[in-house]
Amino acid sequence: MSGPLSGVRILDMTSVLMGPYATQLLGDMGADVIKVESPSGDTVRNIGPGRNAGMAGVFLQANRSKRSIVLDLKRPEGRDALLRLAATADVMIYNVRPQAMARLGLDHASVAAVNPRILYVGVYGYGQNGPYAAKPAYDDLIQGAVALPSLGMLAGAEAPRYVPSAMADRIVGMSAVNAVTAGLYYRERTGEGQAIEVPMFETMAQFILGDHLGGLSFEPPAGAPGYARLLNEYRRPYETRDGHLCVMLYNDKHWRDFFALAGQPGLMDSDPRFADIGRRTEHIHELYRMVAAIMETRTTAQWREALEQADIPVMPLHTLESLLDDPHLQAVGFFERIEHPSEGRILSMRVPSRWSRSQPVVGRFAPRLGQHSDEILAEAGYDEETIRGLAARGITLLDQD
Repeated sequence: MSGPLSGVRILDMTSVLMGPYATQLLGDMGADVIKVESPSGDTVRNIGPGRNAGMAGVFLQANRSKRSIVLDLKRPEGRDALLRLAATADVMIYNVRPQAMARLGLDHASVAAVNPRILYVGVYGYGQNGPYAAKPAYDDLIQGAVALPSLGMLAGAEAPRYVPSAMADRIVGMSAVNAVTAGLYYRERTGEGQAIEVPMFETMAQFILGDHLGGLSFEPPAGAPGYARLLNEYRRPYETRDGHLCVMLYNDKHWRDFFALAGQPGLMDSDPRFADIGRRTEHIHELYRMVAAIMETRTTAQWREALEQADIPVMPLHTLESLLDDPHLQAVGFFERIEHPSEGRILSMRVPSRWSRSQPVVGRFAPRLGQHSDEILAEAGYDEETIRGLAARGITLLDQD
C-alpha cells in the first residue's frame, strides 16, 4: 500500500455506512484496514443491486482499500482473536453503542490493557455524557434532530423531507477521519493512546448551526436565526426556456454583469437593494425571484455561454447519469473502470485529492466476506490447524474462492 498513512494498521469494527466510509477514506490514504465482520456480514453487503450475494454496489463503494476477517465476538475465542489483533493495531474504530462494546468485553480499558498506545475511536449517535447516550441513531434521525427537514420547509418545501443522501453518515465519517489522523499526530508527539468519541448529533448540530445560528450567536439575540440566502425558496436551479441551470450571483461584479446581460446595466447603481452584500442579503428573496424571471427568457445553452463569457459562476444541472459523463471529471480521470476479481467490471472513483509526494492510490478491492480471515489470523500468530479449527466451530469464516 502507498499513501501518507502507509504503515498504520486500523481495526475496523464498523458497519452500514458512517464507519465504513470513514475507514475506506483511511484505507485510501494507505492504512492497512482490517474489516472485522460477524458471520452474517455487514448488512450493507446486500442492499441494492449486485452480481453476487454480499457484494452489492453500495458495499463496493464504501469498503474498498480493506481486508475482511470474520470473527464471532460473542464467543471467547473470537474476542481473544480480536484482542490479539488489537495488540498490534494503531487504531480501533467502532460504531455500535459503547454499551454493546462493554458487553463484548471490548471497552476501552480492556483494549488498552493489551495495547496502551491504541486509539480507541467510537463513532456513534450521541455523546455519552448526555441523556441521549443509549439511544440508537441513523442518518434520517440525525437529519431530523438537527432541523434539516424544518429548514427545507422554511425554504419553501411543501412538507418536511430528509436530504436524499446519507449526508450525516458521510459528514460524521469524515469527522472521524479528522479525529483519527489528529489522534495519530498527538500519539506521534507524546507516545500516548487515548479514547476518542465522535458523536453524530453534536457533529451535525455544529455543521448546521454554523450556517444558521445567525442572530442567536449573540446574547441577547441580535436577530433571528437562519441564513436568509440559504433559506430562499428561489435558491434552486433556475428554470430556463428549455431546462434548468445552476447560477450563483454573489459579489458586486456578478450582480452588475448579470444585469448588464439582462439589458438593465444601471440597476445595480439605481436600486438601493443592491448597495452591498448586507442589503442584498436583507432583500435576497426579492432579488432571487427577479433573477428567476430573467432566467426564463433564454435557453440553457444561451445563458451558459453568456454567463461563462462574463465569468459569472454557472454549472449544469446534472442527473446521476449525466454526471458520469461530465467533461471535467472525465479529463481528470475521476472515474476508473476496474476488473474486480469476483464482481467483474465495476466503476470506481479515484481519490479526489492530489499529493506531490505521497499520492494515495487505491490498492485493494472491496473484499468478499472473510476473504482475508486466514492471512490476518496467521499474522496474529495462529497456525493453519488452529485457523481451520476456528472455522469449523463457526468462530471465523474462510473465503471459499
